[in-house]
Amino acid sequence: MGAAAAAVMTPAGGTVHAASLPLPEFERLDATALADELRRGRITALEALEAAIARAEARSALNALAARHFDTARETAKQLSALGRAERQRRASAAPLLGVPFALKDLGVSLNGTVTTNGCGFFRDAVADHDSTLVQRHRAAGLNLFAKTTTPEFGQTATTESRLFGPTRNPWNVGHSAGGSSGGAAAVVAAGVIPVAHATDGGGSIRIPASACGLFGLKTSRGRVPAGPVMIEASLGLSVHHVLSRSVRDSALLLELTQGPEPGSRIGAPVGPVLADLTRPPGPLRIALLEDNLFGVPVHPDCLDAVRRAARLCESLGHHVQPAPRPLLRAEVVGPMYAGMGVATATGMLLAVSAREKALGRSARADEFEPINWRALQLARGYSAEQALAARAAFDQAGRAFDLFFAEHDILLSPTMAAPPPRLGALSLDQPYDDYVKAAVTASAFTSMFNISGHPAMSVPLHWNAAGLPIGVQFGAAFGAEARLLALAAQLERAAPWHDRRPAP
Repeated sequence: MGAAAAAVMTPAGGTVHAASLPLPEFERLDATALADELRRGRITALEALEAAIARAEARSALNALAARHFDTARETAKQLSALGRAERQRRASAAPLLGVPFALKDLGVSLNGTVTTNGCGFFRDAVADHDSTLVQRHRAAGLNLFAKTTTPEFGQTATTESRLFGPTRNPWNVGHSAGGSSGGAAAVVAAGVIPVAHATDGGGSIRIPASACGLFGLKTSRGRVPAGPVMIEASLGLSVHHVLSRSVRDSALLLELTQGPEPGSRIGAPVGPVLADLTRPPGPLRIALLEDNLFGVPVHPDCLDAVRRAARLCESLGHHVQPAPRPLLRAEVVGPMYAGMGVATATGMLLAVSAREKALGRSARADEFEPINWRALQLARGYSAEQALAARAAFDQAGRAFDLFFAEHDILLSPTMAAPPPRLGALSLDQPYDDYVKAAVTASAFTSMFNISGHPAMSVPLHWNAAGLPIGVQFGAAFGAEARLLALAAQLERAAPWHDRRPAP
């Protein structure tokens, strides 16, 4: 790593070099490698945690943490560090990521005894009385939960800016958005604070920050990773949980450790091992190249350049690339599915707000919400049961259409975003509604269709533009075909490695 890449911003605007922080080698390790060092005793859990905390504080100008659970994490790390070699290895055999520092997104997940704000002032004191099913699995995997990362209010925009916490900054250029709604997670991983972080995706919220921050981000199939116990399918199935990571293998490992049904699950993606597929070439794949989008939003030349380069790379690896059929989906499918998305997201937000109103014994106020979200809440109060059922029916029809598409194609390749990461403020929830919609559609023009259909999709960091901003490319696949996506991602990672590309101050 060069001197410029090793230096990072401090809150005062100066720089601090990675070599001056605890455990200088920490930033070179992905979670898989760090776990191996911990298991062997070459690094202690406390050393790993202090390395993460030191970097979080040194890089706090990014404004990526919503909550610091440092003291609790230190107690856990001290206990793990005191284990003898045999006991440590015994525990690590059952918990492969034992002692690895990890952060949860401050949205849609509960850590018992701590606050999840959802990026909203109305929830600033909402203390959880249980662990989410996914958090239970994170703990069982050995992860040491030391923080929560920032999110926009209710994850309702593709940037991470809120009245409650302010803007989260992109480590590649602090004047630009880190993406959203998992922008806090993306910022801490891209900045080397931790190698992997929890994230959610309800319209592109894993893939957009992955694209904006030069990371790997996999949106899983609907139902593959648990979202309960309160809501088994958030927003009628639009939103799913997984992680943002620097390496493909970390994403695959976390998927193996967290996937599978929970009590109450009825319909979900097929579940199976995925790590073994990373070492096997996926074979010649039928890849359909999509350069336009269902909204008809113009695509920036940088994003077209990125996806065309990715197509050529895939061809060089032996895959067959051809233009996607036109139209990708019939008009009678497209209109209802996006109308249904608005109903589902607003109604999901209303359900959470109503539960909080009941807990507080009072009504929510407009000054406790971003203007765009307050508008959506008022609309949601007027939606009918017929509209909610029509939304889910439209999602099912979109899923059926993509199932038929993937019967003829293995992969759908497209840009992740229709434009490079925007300047901070462009996607704010506090602006005129029409301006917000125009910016939001540009950000999610390619991603949201897979939330509606329930199919898996990933953003892969294969391109940086002339301004030095990352530009991701998206690959979608059949329902439950995460193994195929991860195998392709691992092949791309070997052919065009990105691990050593780090943001400079």
